Amino acid sequence: MVILYGDDILIIAPSITGLQRMLHACEREFHWLDMAVNFKKSCCMRIGHRCDINCAKIVSLAGNDLPWVTDIRHLGIHIVRSRLFKCSVDIAKRSFYRAANAVFGKIGRFASDEVVLKIIHSKCVPILLYGLEACPLNKADLNSSL
Repeated sequence: MVILYGDDILIIAPSITGLQRMLHACEREFHWLDMAVNFKKSCCMRIGHRCDINCAKIVSLAGNDLPWVTDIRHLGIHIVRSRLFKCSVDIAKRSFYRAANAVFGKIGRFASDEVVLKIIHSKCVPILLYGLEACPLNKADLNSSL
């Protein structure tokens, strides 16, 4: 399966051999369209019951090796290697805190509590919630404090 969004491409394959074949098919199609894959920004990640096992190298038609990684960022969502599809909300939490601290640092002493909360609700909470509907959360994620 190939998922396209703008210039972001996500290739999902049931096997490493299938992934290699799909990558080559995409490369051939891109060559025909006079486009290229940026292999500096490309990587592979394994999800499933064998996620911890070392994988064979995925090599492009041009001879570029794609590295195997433990997490990827796709359209702002951080997906982590796991036995099941799993997203990480840690970076979203850090970004939320950074934005909330910036609000407090700029207007926390001067504005009323209602104004500060309204700004945090409109500017910071969306950072925390972005893409959350795409991320299955487990009990640990739900019970973790911000």
